[in-house]
Amino acid sequence: MEYPRLLSCLDADFTRLRQVVAPVLKTGTGPPVPNCPEWMLDDLAYHVGMVYWHKTECMRQGRFPDWPPEETDESTLDLLDRTYAELAVEFATRKPEEHAPTWYGPEQTVGFWIRRMAHETVIHRVDAEQCTGAALAGIPDDLALDGVDEVLERMLAYGSTTSREDFTGSLPAEDRAAVLVRAGDRGWLVRAKPDGVVVEPAAPDAPASATLSGTPVQMLLWLWRRAEGGVDRAGDPALIDELTALLRDATQ
Repeated sequence: MEYPRLLSCLDADFTRLRQVVAPVLKTGTGPPVPNCPEWMLDDLAYHVGMVYWHKTECMRQGRFPDWPPEETDESTLDLLDRTYAELAVEFATRKPEEHAPTWYGPEQTVGFWIRRMAHETVIHRVDAEQCTGAALAGIPDDLALDGVDEVLERMLAYGSTTSREDFTGSLPAEDRAAVLVRAGDRGWLVRAKPDGVVVEPAAPDAPASATLSGTPVQMLLWLWRRAEGGVDRAGDPALIDELTALLRDATQ
């Protein structure tokens, strides 16, 4: 996706997130978050605000900032508003290709954080909607497809090869056959190996021992464990179960 489009999606999803959480947080901490059972709605909003703060400081300081930050006496809603406004300023005044430290070795740029924050925000916007019972606002197909690619290529493939300790017990003892992940008209072949997961772009009808298929939005929500259904399964169920376990580690 082009960066202006990602920024537009980020702003729309932040606006929706705030719209959902604001009336609830004005009266308390809100209900528990189904997909993050240790969090109340207030914790979710605070987490998003702290993520925005962290990425803003990465760009300002040119390094990962000290953690945790100093506590403030702001309300969670004020914190969320302030940190998003500061993040938006950094994105507006920097070029995507400018240097910024990130956890993804091949891409140390502001553009990496633009993409990551767009996807961070849409997923937590969905969390807030599911938590409060609000209607699920639409997710554009182009954003959903980009999100599927990010989960598979960066969270799963890159994460499992550079942080194998986070995948203890889910990586196989021997090379496994390919699973085709098909979302809309795009496909990815996913192969689990003892030293990490390999993900390759593929035709949506590429041969594989198992297949997961759905619309872009259905697949995005399933990969992030925000939906249990909506994705069709075919082929070897053991391969799909193994991929599900790997995704649980990749998206925790």
